[in-house]
Amino acid sequence: MIRLLKFFGWSIVAVFCGLLLGLSGAFLYLSPGLPSVEALRSIQLQIPLRVYSSDNKLIAEFGEMRRTPIRFADIPPNFINALLSAEDDNFANHYGVDPSSLMRAATQLVKSGHIQSGGSTITMQVAKNFFLTSERSFSRKTTEILLALQIERQLTKDEILELYVNKIYLGNRAYGIEAAAQVYYGKSIRDVSLAQMAMIAGLPKAPSRFNPLANPTRSKERRDWILGRMYKLGKITEADYTTAINEPLNASYHVPTPEVNAPYVAEMARAEMVGRYGSDAYTEGFRVTTTVPSNLQEMANTAVHEGLMTYDQRHGYRGPESRLPGKTREAWTQELTKQRIISGLEPAIVTQVDKNGVQVLTRTGTGEEHIAWDTMKWARPFLNTNSMGANPKQPSDVAQVGDLIRVQRQPDGSLKFSQIPQAQGALVSLDPQNGAIRSLVGGFAFEQSNYNRAMQAKRQPGSSFKPFVYSAALDNGYTAASLVNDAPIVFVDEYLDKVWRPKNDTNTFLGPIRMREALYKSRNLVSIRLLQALGVDRTIDYISKFGFNKQDLPRNLSLALGTATLTPMEIATGWATFANGGYKITPYIIDKIESRNGDTLFVANPPSVPKGTVASDGIAMPASDTFTVNATPGEAPSAQPAPQTPAVAERIVDGRTTYILNSMLEDVIKLGTGRRALALGRSDIAGKTGTTNESKDAWFSGYNADYVTTVWTGFDQPESLGKREFGGTVALPIWMNYMAAALKDKPPHTQAEPEGILSLRVDPISGRAATPSTPGAYFELFKAEDTPPSVNELSNGNAPGSPLPADEAAPIDLF
Repeated sequence: MIRLLKFFGWSIVAVFCGLLLGLSGAFLYLSPGLPSVEALRSIQLQIPLRVYSSDNKLIAEFGEMRRTPIRFADIPPNFINALLSAEDDNFANHYGVDPSSLMRAATQLVKSGHIQSGGSTITMQVAKNFFLTSERSFSRKTTEILLALQIERQLTKDEILELYVNKIYLGNRAYGIEAAAQVYYGKSIRDVSLAQMAMIAGLPKAPSRFNPLANPTRSKERRDWILGRMYKLGKITEADYTTAINEPLNASYHVPTPEVNAPYVAEMARAEMVGRYGSDAYTEGFRVTTTVPSNLQEMANTAVHEGLMTYDQRHGYRGPESRLPGKTREAWTQELTKQRIISGLEPAIVTQVDKNGVQVLTRTGTGEEHIAWDTMKWARPFLNTNSMGANPKQPSDVAQVGDLIRVQRQPDGSLKFSQIPQAQGALVSLDPQNGAIRSLVGGFAFEQSNYNRAMQAKRQPGSSFKPFVYSAALDNGYTAASLVNDAPIVFVDEYLDKVWRPKNDTNTFLGPIRMREALYKSRNLVSIRLLQALGVDRTIDYISKFGFNKQDLPRNLSLALGTATLTPMEIATGWATFANGGYKITPYIIDKIESRNGDTLFVANPPSVPKGTVASDGIAMPASDTFTVNATPGEAPSAQPAPQTPAVAERIVDGRTTYILNSMLEDVIKLGTGRRALALGRSDIAGKTGTTNESKDAWFSGYNADYVTTVWTGFDQPESLGKREFGGTVALPIWMNYMAAALKDKPPHTQAEPEGILSLRVDPISGRAATPSTPGAYFELFKAEDTPPSVNELSNGNAPGSPLPADEAAPIDLF
């Protein structure tokens, strides 16, 4: 008997020694290839790129992984208890490896012949998740065990748990418990209930199998089992257990909801970040703050949406998107699930038509809803761009059962009959003092088209381009009082055998006309004559200083009529020079970039108008302290950027020129094609309409010293907006809607009068300085060196100091 006991004793010692030697050998064999556990302390988890408005509201999130790391101190104790009850209830007592769990896994393998569980502790899962693959092999398991032992020696239990809960995949692109709480419940892990914590704690074992969205029954079974374990282990009371077990499984899919609707802005920021950091932009947890305030962006969204809807309905109803008569309710519901909401316009199917309106089925699933007849009366049949059918007399004239239509939900919850506009639009608003983009809309709906028309659509600006030609004239000796002949002109190309007879929009000619009047009346012939006198090449050289590419400016006289191909952003950038007193600015969208740890990596330092240059109301322009850092693409900077001296914008136009031109563009609002804008009741706005041939493009650009805003409208495939549509009827209302909201409660703010400006009385007939007895004389602004001579000076020849020869002071007839 004693010999038998000795035999078993020595056998146990031998087995133990064998295991010890085996583990030692495995350690010696594998240790050279084991990663450094110390790297876990500085591990960089993948965190998505987040883009914010200037007032810190979320615009968008980019990245394959949804993750928001959380510190151990912020994890609710009940969640830790739920997790340990589900995954590793002996976590506090073992040293990285739980022999009993390994033996249980080994027993299951022997009995079934298949690996059913790995017997892994949370520490072993950390080792696998951070350092190893998911391969099922004995060598990988041995490496996992050795790493777990090292991790336990070098990290605390709290550190291990923090790494685990932030790394694990929990389904639906959610990595980490904070992201999972947001995805399934739309709130932080700190705010979910005990039952919801148990549900999340049950996901690591098999995120797809126990997913509450894909498999709610299995998910509830797993949740209830974990709650039972927590109660059995004494982690919760019986009352807590009863309440939690009876809570329904109320998970639903929540995506990060943008607080600001600015998809075109978000895409611009994303593209710039990828240009700076490469693919790391999506994973390094950058926080990007844009230059766009949320309130201005929402104003721009509303203005473009309402403007295009108004234009569209003005041209009639094109009919339903499709017709599904005779289908079952189930078929209609299925069809609705295939349709997207476009800029707030919901899909709906007409289920009943009566004298008071129509009943429709929507995607909300709340049953049928009513559309009142009053909201349908606009829907005259669309025949073509210039004509419509008769006014509808009853709902059945507009809709039939089975029609797939669009509806717009009103603030009170009621529905309005609508349709998706075919015409498109773009709006870009800049701070003319430094180029900061304050709002940008690239189309009617980003869901409909990702094409950013504000940045990418090169279209002809029409008459909104004329101020650049007038600026060139004012900088080359012409004045606002210069007389130019508004008379017919014919150009013959002897090589192409072509004749060009440019004309004014009204087909009328006014003869000699002051430049100021010619601009606010948008006389085409005057612009052409000015360009011809200045010279095309010389004028292009001048205009290109505003930031335009010379290749986009045609080298012929049609340039005066706005036949260049330019984007709304380029036009707004050029117009900013008029608004800021002659300085060139560069648009920018990213104001600040921060790292995952909150370190500032970049702060924009845009070339800005010198302090105090524009402020007629006594408000000095701020010279903000800015910082910048040069980042190597693909490499995230780690140090705080050093302070830099604020950059000063380059002056490209005489400030007196922009001051005089500004007064001329103010007259476009007071007396010309922009008169509708008088409804804003402001004295500090200036602007110009633009309409191209056949009304294929309609523009309005305008500004005060706070914002310069350009609006374009047209079709993606150029076609006429209609023979009665112009920049003043389509684009200007959008501009007014936006600027009215943007400038609300702001005091007047325009350019201060620079030195070297004189105001003189002028003879309206001759354009010369008026005498006290001259009838109808008016005051005009001049540069000191460009004042016109008086009649008396001309009668004595070229008087000393007269800026113009006698033969040039007469009304200008260039041809």
